[in-house]
Amino acid sequence: MAKYRLLVFDWDGTLMDSEARILACMRGAVTDLQLAVPDDDAIRNIIGLGLKEAVTALYPAAEEALIQGLADRYRYHFFGGDMTPSPLFEGAEAVLEGLLERGYLLAVATGKGRRGLDHALEASGLGSLFHATRCADEAFSKPHPQMLLQLMDELGATPAETLMVGDTEYDMQMARNAGTACLAVSYGVHTVERLLGCGPVGCLQDIRELHDWPGLKPLD
Repeated sequence: MAKYRLLVFDWDGTLMDSEARILACMRGAVTDLQLAVPDDDAIRNIIGLGLKEAVTALYPAAEEALIQGLADRYRYHFFGGDMTPSPLFEGAEAVLEGLLERGYLLAVATGKGRRGLDHALEASGLGSLFHATRCADEAFSKPHPQMLLQLMDELGATPAETLMVGDTEYDMQMARNAGTACLAVSYGVHTVERLLGCGPVGCLQDIRELHDWPGLKPLD
């Protein structure tokens, strides 16, 4: 059994229940530009990607100006125009604090931009719990492995010592592309069937299960 030292968490849908807010902000951005509004499932499917990649997935024929315009309007709604709550999943903070006390290295790899993640870390009070973080405007978007590769390099962990925890295929595929293991959570945006198809080492129904998950061997 692998002995993990570095635990890398996705943010949206894994630690924070932000689906409703992301849906509202994307609908608002699309409406502002008088475009056809995608259905909720289409928007859910792009959660986890970088913003540019997400917009491109929703509107494959969009030119650069439209992609940038939608991204700008999304940011407008996210940073001030929309008040939809996005709480942490119950128990997430306690789990992270416990893992930190046990000596694990903790990191975040997210499709958010740096401004968005810093905003979420400050609002949630979790910023001090992570040794390093990477965002989609600092590296290639998931499922490219660059965010994980950079985090492992910064924190001195090997792929065999690293576990990616996430709720989407993009997290699982990024881990595979980086040569690390991945652990799925079933309460986010992608279905259990999609997640299991990516070969995770396990699938949690609740983030609190990570505290006693048998795949985490005690650190020396």
